[in-house]
Amino acid sequence: MKIATRSFIVGAAMAAAAALAGPAAAQDTIKVGVLHSLSGTMAISETTLKDVMLMLIEDQNKKGGLLGKKLEAVVVDPASNWPLFAEKARELISQQKVSAVFGCWTSVSRKSVLPVFEELNGLLFYPVQYEGEESSRNVFYTGAAPNQQAIPAVDYLMSEEKVVRWVLAGTDYVYPRTTNKILEAYLKSKGVKSEDIMINYTPFGHSDWQSIVAEIKKFGSAGKKTAVVSTINGDANVPFYKELGNQGVKATDIPVVAFSVGEEELAGVDTKPLVGHLAAWNYFMSEKTAENDAFIKQWQAFIKNPKRVTNDPMEAHYIGFKMWVQAVQQAGTTDVNAVRQAMYGQKVKNLTGGVSVMGVNHHISKPVLIGEIKADGQFNTVWKTKGLVAGAAWSPYIPESAKLTADWTYPWVCGGCEKPKYQ
Repeated sequence: MKIATRSFIVGAAMAAAAALAGPAAAQDTIKVGVLHSLSGTMAISETTLKDVMLMLIEDQNKKGGLLGKKLEAVVVDPASNWPLFAEKARELISQQKVSAVFGCWTSVSRKSVLPVFEELNGLLFYPVQYEGEESSRNVFYTGAAPNQQAIPAVDYLMSEEKVVRWVLAGTDYVYPRTTNKILEAYLKSKGVKSEDIMINYTPFGHSDWQSIVAEIKKFGSAGKKTAVVSTINGDANVPFYKELGNQGVKATDIPVVAFSVGEEELAGVDTKPLVGHLAAWNYFMSEKTAENDAFIKQWQAFIKNPKRVTNDPMEAHYIGFKMWVQAVQQAGTTDVNAVRQAMYGQKVKNLTGGVSVMGVNHHISKPVLIGEIKADGQFNTVWKTKGLVAGAAWSPYIPESAKLTADWTYPWVCGGCEKPKYQ
């Protein structure tokens, strides 16, 4: 009996030790989720974001890691499949126990994972320009809101190019449709008539642009200065720009300003016929700052290719990751609730000049740049805001949104409250 009792006690002690060792072993590293499409139509844009996250994590580990522990990247491939994004997000948070996730590109993928992050209280850093009209306590939006990209681009075309007729061309999903809803309302507030606005949507991966580009040419032949505002996403951009070149659509005739075409997408296109067409971003590789020079050098060394380009969403991950590291250090823990509170007011030098600050609406301040495509696939900045623009979660040009605000600091805890509640 004594032997049995002793065996039971020893067994119980070993089980308790194993139970304690399990979490301890799991906590030897701090896991960081990377949720980007490495296959499918969005891989052309997202694979690079996975790679830059690996670079940033490796660099932080060289500096000693975080809270005395090494960072461990947990990479998954949602394969440009929107429901799969949600499954992979749940896997990262519930099974892998990541402390934060850096990922998504399209708004439909972000919308897919949003309920998962809110249910499980995970933390997502979203690095791509988007349509706004959202503010979640579980998402930090490090890409541009419409007031940091779309609206300034239209203003530039109106004032500098004297554009009076508009083609709003986009991929058929939430980001282009909501952005164009905002732009259509904004254009009409500026006196543009309905007949001077043409709206067109195409599916992901669309490849036959001949008839659509012909329609754009016809719409632009009415004797009024016409421009295309493009929210076309992913690999559909390659045949779209090729067809522009094939049909001789020059920037001097019908300029195209793109919100989802950067250096990475242009790397696969003959850019000579596209010289002078525009893009609106918050970062260009061609910007000359000490921070950007160091970032480009670090990236090309990491990827082992001196010709690889950088782009805007890469900078957004750079800023978001550094803010997260600072917030964890300030909080002294990776606990989501503590890190969230520490994020407000975090400051990071951006790569094009100035210091980005995280707002209580989970959006950061950013400069806005308009660039012309050059023959080498880079951009020549033709316009830039004097200072940084704070991101707005809700658009003042949509009546139901104009009355809303977002402030996630205690005690408000609200991303879509009516403004009078704060007065």
